[in-house]
Amino acid sequence: MADPPVVAAVGSTAIASEHRGCNARDLMAEAILDCLADAGMDDLSAVEHGLASYESDHFNLQMTLGAILQDTIGLTPKPSARIEGGGATGALALRAAWAHVVSGLCDSILVYGVEKNGRGVSSRTANQLFALSADVDWEFMIGGTYTGFYAAMIRAHMAAFGTTEEQFAHVAVRNRRNAGFNPIAQKPMDITVDDVLASLPIAEPYKLLDCSLLSDGAACVLLATKDWARAHCPRFSERPPVYFSASGCGTDTMRLGDRYPQIANFRAKREAARQAYAMAGISQPLAEIDVAELYDSYSGVEIQAVEDLGFVAAGEGGPAVASGAFDLDGDLPVNTSGGLLGRGAPVGATGILQAIEVAQQLWEGVDARRQAPGARRGLTDTHAGIASISVVNIFERRD
Repeated sequence: MADPPVVAAVGSTAIASEHRGCNARDLMAEAILDCLADAGMDDLSAVEHGLASYESDHFNLQMTLGAILQDTIGLTPKPSARIEGGGATGALALRAAWAHVVSGLCDSILVYGVEKNGRGVSSRTANQLFALSADVDWEFMIGGTYTGFYAAMIRAHMAAFGTTEEQFAHVAVRNRRNAGFNPIAQKPMDITVDDVLASLPIAEPYKLLDCSLLSDGAACVLLATKDWARAHCPRFSERPPVYFSASGCGTDTMRLGDRYPQIANFRAKREAARQAYAMAGISQPLAEIDVAELYDSYSGVEIQAVEDLGFVAAGEGGPAVASGAFDLDGDLPVNTSGGLLGRGAPVGATGILQAIEVAQQLWEGVDARRQAPGARRGLTDTHAGIASISVVNIFERRD
């Protein structure tokens, strides 16, 4: 296999509950300008390929948005593609871009993602639109919603392992606290476990403060061969090279009912991790990964994820999280950006934002209060639905 691509440059907007007066193309243009400044480039004329990442035509009020964005950011007549995979969209787009570079199809590719799923629509409408991502024939028409599906899964985890509401409330507290050190974060909060437990029930045991945010925002990552980055990105040599070294993808049944009785964890996440670790030569994930961005769509999902990613054994996620093992000063800092709970979750940009956080951690370019000391290898974990699609991407600093 050819050398993996490097992260040549990154860019994003602030993540917000609503960017009033902005549509998706406005947000994307802002993120691209941020990326150009990060690269030290004047324009995108040298970039060979574009890859658009967004989940919903409905939220963005635009069909064929990828073509609109390619035009808006000035990448025509270069080749373009659009990736969609629910919550995993951004991570899948990065994985597809990785394959473009490794295969030799291009030497540089800009992955750009955006979503307008904040307050531009009501939370009721948003939940209806998200529910359309479930199996419409079998789940949507009988009231199936993702909050309900996730609640059923964490209930099964509690029954199997004794996981407690206090343990996953720790995730909600920590990730929102981490967001306070991230200047683009949507909703940093200084809250307590008791605040989480006392918040409005949504689908028990999940309460309001256990749930991730609806967000507007955009992000982009420029991937390239090392030679291309050296030739075209003046700022590339100012930082240690960060390689996109490995990727894994797993899937599971669409309907949660088809997984019974094994619904306490995510089979697809375990498979994605297995593939990525094999590619990266990782045998002891907790010891060999220095920072990780996990898909905390609900606070308990992070507990399930640290088990499925092999950081702890099945059933040990709750006690490990509550002990501080994944806090900023713990064994493996997790969701240093604030995660979906604190930074926010514009769906098409989410996996890209995770990759940006990991790359900046490896560059040692974040606020010192959230910097993982001496980080050399980072992981992102992103999934769609109830992990019907799961993607694990790994990045490494090599200097």
